[in-house]
Amino acid sequence: MLGISTLEIEVSLVSSQGFWLLLDNEELFVAYAEFPWFKQATVDQITTIERPSFNHLYWPMLDIDLAVESIRNPALFPLISKPNPLPR
Repeated sequence: MLGISTLEIEVSLVSSQGFWLLLDNEELFVAYAEFPWFKQATVDQITTIERPSFNHLYWPMLDIDLAVESIRNPALFPLISKPNPLPR
């Protein structure tokens, strides 16, 4: 029996448009247009990534937490929020 795989997540390519994540057997693209917090990040900051749980990714150098589902389906997690009316 082979040992347990410890490579659960890897950043495979960083480009001017975003970066590719290899997550288990899935390849996901993180576009800067949809995740602007990464646009000015260094390669070191982007590639330093943790997976605290199955559906949770964390970039400690950037203090960014994302649900994996938000990368798979960014349209379901819009970045624009509606302002709350001020109480009177």
